[in-house]
Amino acid sequence: MNNLYDVLRRPLITEKTNYMNGELRQYVFEVAPNATKGLVQDAVETIFKVKVVRVNVINMPAKKKRNLRSRRITTRRSGYKKAIITLAPGDSIPVFEGVR
Repeated sequence: MNNLYDVLRRPLITEKTNYMNGELRQYVFEVAPNATKGLVQDAVETIFKVKVVRVNVINMPAKKKRNLRSRRITTRRSGYKKAIITLAPGDSIPVFEGVR
């Protein structure tokens, strides 16, 4: 990783993460495979100018998926690393906010 902007890959937006955003002040990002908790915290605080309280990092495993036409053929989705970031009260990241 050359700089802090390479640590965060993309935000993960699902029904569960929308609940986490609204109720728990937690945001979920896909991060680089070699990112640590400290690097993720520095990247989020620098890019979004918020105060990070806690960072949890999870390695998501690879999964197999079957083809619908031929059930014998399986493809493999690669694994990734995700980070769950908890922000201080009063802070929010505008990328996750809906239309107001």
